[in-house]
Amino acid sequence: MALDHSIPAIIQAADSMTRCLREDGKILCCGNGGSAAAAQHFSSELLNRFERERPGLSAVALTTDSSTLTSIANDYDYREVFAKQIRAIGRPGDVLFTLSTSGNSLNITSAIQAAQQCRVRTVALTGRDGGEAGRRLRPPDIEIRIPVQSTPRIQEAHLVVAHCLCDLIDQHLFNPGIDP
Repeated sequence: MALDHSIPAIIQAADSMTRCLREDGKILCCGNGGSAAAAQHFSSELLNRFERERPGLSAVALTTDSSTLTSIANDYDYREVFAKQIRAIGRPGDVLFTLSTSGNSLNITSAIQAAQQCRVRTVALTGRDGGEAGRRLRPPDIEIRIPVQSTPRIQEAHLVVAHCLCDLIDQHLFNPGIDP
């Protein structure tokens, strides 16, 4: 299965996100098209609830404010729509969660660069060969790559990974005795 090799990276990403949330950080989520929908889905699972009643967790979907997105795209460039938001609200210890099936979206690679400048760790869900996003990651960034060619299969796997991350975060934060 395409996810078998990803298990260590998923665990590492959940640990990183859990540390972020324990230290009062936030998770900034972004993607384009179907990946934007998945980023919003992940953010809502954290903010509201996943499978259990619990306090909301700090997550922001950078894809949802149409006024911000269009003003940045109009005044600067579409590649800056996430990067400018990260530079404005990203703080050291936060986590940027990106989703990109190709890894080549310019606004995603710009977001990763902005995150690195702000000392925000990145967890990148990619597909195929990871693309430019995969090549731009630096420690302590984490890539979870789905090494298949089909965009729908990558998107399906990304949703499974997002749900695994939600479950692991909930387990770590709300089950005594489990500590990443």
